[in-house]
Amino acid sequence: MARAAPRLVLGLLVLSLCCDACKKVTFHVPSVLEADTLVGRVNINECLQSAEHISSSDGSFKVLEDGSVYTTSAVSLSDEKRTFTILLKDLQEHVEKKILIDLETDEKKVQSDTAQNYTIYYSASGPGIDQDPKGLFYIERETGNIFATRAVDREQYPSFQIICFASTPDGYSPEVPLVHTIRIEDDNDNAPYFTQDVFQFCVPENSKPGVVVGTVTAEDRDEPYTLHTTLKYRIVSQTPSVTPAFSLHGDTGVISVLSPQLDRELVSTYTLLIEVRDMAGQPFGLCTTGTAVIKIEDTNDNAPTFKQMQYETQVEENRVNVDILRISVVDADEFGAPGSTAVYEIIRGNDDHTFEITTDRNTNEGILCVVKGLDYENAKQRILVIAVNNEAPYMLAPHSQQVVQSTCTVTVNVLDIDEGPVFKPCFFRMDASECDDIGTNIGKYLAEDPETGNSEGICYKIPPGQCNWVNIDEKSGEVRTVRVLDRDLGEVKRGQCNITVLAIDRNGKTGTGTLQVVIQRCGRNYLRIPTTQYTMCRDRKPICLSVGDGDDTSYSMPLVYRVTDRSLGSMWKITQHNEKSVYLSPVGDIPFGTYTIPISVSDSSGRRGISEISVNYCDCVTPSDCGSPRSAGSVTLGVWAILAMILGSLLLLLILITICGCCGAGVMHRQVTDDCANHNLIISNTEAPGEEVMDHNIIPLQTTDQVGSGIKTGDQQTFEMVKGRGHTLESVRGGGHQTLGSVKEGGGQAMVDTCRYSYSEWHNFTHPRLGEKVHLCRQDEEQKHSEDYLLSYNYEGKGSLAGSVGCCSDQHEEEALDFLDQLEPKFRTLAETCIKR
Repeated sequence: MARAAPRLVLGLLVLSLCCDACKKVTFHVPSVLEADTLVGRVNINECLQSAEHISSSDGSFKVLEDGSVYTTSAVSLSDEKRTFTILLKDLQEHVEKKILIDLETDEKKVQSDTAQNYTIYYSASGPGIDQDPKGLFYIERETGNIFATRAVDREQYPSFQIICFASTPDGYSPEVPLVHTIRIEDDNDNAPYFTQDVFQFCVPENSKPGVVVGTVTAEDRDEPYTLHTTLKYRIVSQTPSVTPAFSLHGDTGVISVLSPQLDRELVSTYTLLIEVRDMAGQPFGLCTTGTAVIKIEDTNDNAPTFKQMQYETQVEENRVNVDILRISVVDADEFGAPGSTAVYEIIRGNDDHTFEITTDRNTNEGILCVVKGLDYENAKQRILVIAVNNEAPYMLAPHSQQVVQSTCTVTVNVLDIDEGPVFKPCFFRMDASECDDIGTNIGKYLAEDPETGNSEGICYKIPPGQCNWVNIDEKSGEVRTVRVLDRDLGEVKRGQCNITVLAIDRNGKTGTGTLQVVIQRCGRNYLRIPTTQYTMCRDRKPICLSVGDGDDTSYSMPLVYRVTDRSLGSMWKITQHNEKSVYLSPVGDIPFGTYTIPISVSDSSGRRGISEISVNYCDCVTPSDCGSPRSAGSVTLGVWAILAMILGSLLLLLILITICGCCGAGVMHRQVTDDCANHNLIISNTEAPGEEVMDHNIIPLQTTDQVGSGIKTGDQQTFEMVKGRGHTLESVRGGGHQTLGSVKEGGGQAMVDTCRYSYSEWHNFTHPRLGEKVHLCRQDEEQKHSEDYLLSYNYEGKGSLAGSVGCCSDQHEEEALDFLDQLEPKFRTLAETCIKR
């Protein structure tokens, strides 16, 4: 079977070519056309823009307004060619156009070489026949001709591959099946289109010609690498319609700068209407239009200028970090862009950097600020010259003038106010030596009133919470040491300390200054007591002190020790031990606690040094029994402790008032009877010691001995007391405070009773005191135990003779009352009364 041509050309979707649109158009169609079959489409607008009348010379065909040609009935082309005409008329312009239509049959067929010997029938199978899209092609059984039944879109089905069969009437196949490819030829039925609806581009102003702005792109669905997809670009129009500013490359779509005078201040945005046409841009090609928007970017081609050339403002002296003026500028560049952002600079009048100017990013204004306090007494007015530039560098247009920097003048008036004292200098250094005694004057730190220039009426103070090395005299400003200075102490950092000093004038105005105290070494051979921490128990054993400098042990003997603090010198004394050491001991009775004693040591050669000796004077037997040291008389109460005491007192007062209110009504008032003398005077014939009381209900009395030698033991534990020198139980000290309690046996320490007050506590509290009073009554004025002697009483005047005093007639001789013969005047009246009885 002879091979057929490898392709079938179908012409059902052929658009008219503009060059022949008004002359001749050819459509390739099958030999048989059904009714209402689309034959093709012509471009009527290219021939006549306003065709009011469209008709066909052949009644078997009709033409629609869009140029589509359809069959009105079934048409069979007997010949290979058929022709008719389409008439176009413009009745208003009296124009008539004709389009000649040629219909050609272009049938493709398959033939078998065995048809000469056999009767051959042809059939086919594949896409477009019995596979999707079904029914698009059919093959004549007897002839092998292949026909298309309807229009085919190449963009959807570019080709079909079918299998053709040749067989005899009895089903015999003398030929091998033939694979046949049908390729759909392209027709220019798709107009090109842009890849974006609107193209957005930016270009800096004052750009040079030839600078590329951007590229527009378009695509065409027709067959590639043909005239149907060969595109051409052109600019149709420009808005605003001023001098053309851009050019467009027809083949690549690249937009470039054409004008050298792109000025954003004149035109900020250009809109270009761009056309793309296929068929290499020929007039009969299909076209589409698009839009390109080009924004002109701002460059710094305009210098900022001040709105005013002169400004005036005012500020109080000594005020800092306060804005005093806002300065505005005008800039023709785009607001907010670097080309319009103002940068202000003070170019004159700010040598001391008192002023600072910054830019407000929101308003582009310059903010003038005072960063250092002004002094009215030094300068009542300041004149500043301020210049302005832009943040971005200048990019001037070609052939333009150079930029001139804009400046303005600001006059700042300083207002006078009542100022506080000012230290001069505000930071002052003083050197102190480790050898200085306490109270050594190391210098003066004075402040003066800026208004008067003197220091009269100014008081000086050092606020608490700082290093306590020195103090300052409130009136004179003299700085003196208050303790022994030692560079090697842990609390000293680099041997120096910064102290804030306050100066207060008569009006209460304050000023501050910083005083730096630097401790200097006393010398290489600085005499020092190496051991400074000691504990002393109640036996008051003296403490042995000796010096050592760590470098040299040779001194010019003898060494002289001295307590430099006068108040502590009256409480502690130094006793010479040998040429190098001394004893330190307390003078008299001093409270328990911790004492810091500055001791000066010097030798005969003039070397000296001061050391602080800390002595913990504790109520103990051995130093190991002593707890943590506490400073004598340094007990302080916090805010919460004071508040708790107040609340506790109020609560106790409330309880007492409640008890009195509830129990007052039930108290029985006792009747005071006129007792006789027997009720007031004890009837006794002897003043000798009475019999030993054996009543076990009487609580034994307790007293304490001043010597502190412990507690005497026996059936009944008691303490001997000497009137005027003994301490009662309530006055036993325990480390600097008084407690009420019992004495621990052998320990000598007072224990605090932490329980609530109860009857037993009150009982224990009162009975020792009653016993103490009774015991004291048994002693004479020399504090000796009195046995049988008359106690002296104050003279109460002459008494009246009274017979009811009592009788002494029952006296016996064995009672030895001879001592009544030598009575003192105070008791003679009583004795005479008894004798008369």
